[in-house]
This record gives sequence, C-alpha cells and structure tokens, in this order.
Amino acid sequence: MRTVLVLAAATALLGGCAALNSVTSEVASYGEWPTDRKPGTYAFERLPSQEAEPTAKARAEALEAAAAAALAKAGFTRAAAGTSPDVLVQVGHRVQRERAIWADPLWWRGGFGYYRHGPWYGPGWGLNYRVDTVRVESEVAVLLRDRASGKPLYEARASTDSSSRADPAMLSAMYQAALMDFPKTGLNPRRVTVPLPGS
Repeated sequence: MRTVLVLAAATALLGGCAALNSVTSEVASYGEWPTDRKPGTYAFERLPSQEAEPTAKARAEALEAAAAAALAKAGFTRAAAGTSPDVLVQVGHRVQRERAIWADPLWWRGGFGYYRHGPWYGPGWGLNYRVDTVRVESEVAVLLRDRASGKPLYEARASTDSSSRADPAMLSAMYQAALMDFPKTGLNPRRVTVPLPGS
C-alpha cells in the first residue's frame, strides 16, 4: 500500500511539472485548404491602424513573432522582402479577465454551525475573508488568405485561461496549437497541449 501511495504521489508531481512546461488550449479551425496545394511563402498583413499607431504596431510585431514558429512548423516560409507571397496572414490576440463573485474580499464565505467558545458551546456564525485568483482568458487567431484572389483559406483559433496574461512563450505555444492540425480542420472545439518553447 505504501508503494502504491508513493507511486501515485510521484505521478501527480510529474503531472504538475509537465503542466508547468506546457499549455493546453481549446482549438477550433475552419476552412477548405485545397488538397493539392502545399504551404508556400507568406507575409503578414496589418490593418492601417496597426501601421499608424506606434503601440499597435509594436503589438502586431510581437504577435507576428509569436506566430512565426507555428507557421514554420506548418510548412510555410516567410517571403523575402520585395517578393510576392503565396498567402497573406493576419494574426490577432484577445484578452478577457474573468472574476468570480467569490473574488470580492468582502464577500461572506462563512457558515452556520456549532462552535465551542471557551466554556460556552452553542450555535454561531463563522466569517472569513477570501480572495480568489483572477482568471485571464487569452485567445489567439490566425487567418490565411490567398494573396492573388483574397479568398480566406484557413482560420484557426486557440484559447486558454490562466492566472496571468499570456507572455510571448505562451502566445507562441497557443499559435502552435492553433495550427497543429493544418491543413485539416478536425473536431471543434478540441483540446491541444503544446510544450512551452525552451522546455
């Protein structure tokens, strides 16, 4: 029995370590990538506002850097400057902070029961304070369009939630999860786990 407990504890510990080195996302993909078309060259496409605003431009550059590894794993090559790419790629990132009602530090989480207070024993109310961790839902999206016709060919999204905003490593893993099954679409939604870069 002791051996079984030790093995169970070790398994749980290894599972926890693996969770720290990977990201699990809910993935959905759509589109009809031509069966006889192979991945080719690509270029990122930005909105005019992303070029005009310095903050938006920096954010776009960060997202493109995070998505580049996923595109490479899917078989795409970034088009050289001055050449026409086969596809245009748009990337996006959405963040939503979710806060449960219990996160309010003044919300009562007590209970009613019997308590012993010195020599006295009787009914009483329990009161405690609790601050739950705010959950942050992050979602990345990638859209591949044929450069010549402008037709959307493939769209994929990956979302995950954590206790903090997604950093560059997490964003990169999420884009890899989004394009994991390219050019197939798969079951929507589906869970995909990807190791964090460098782990």
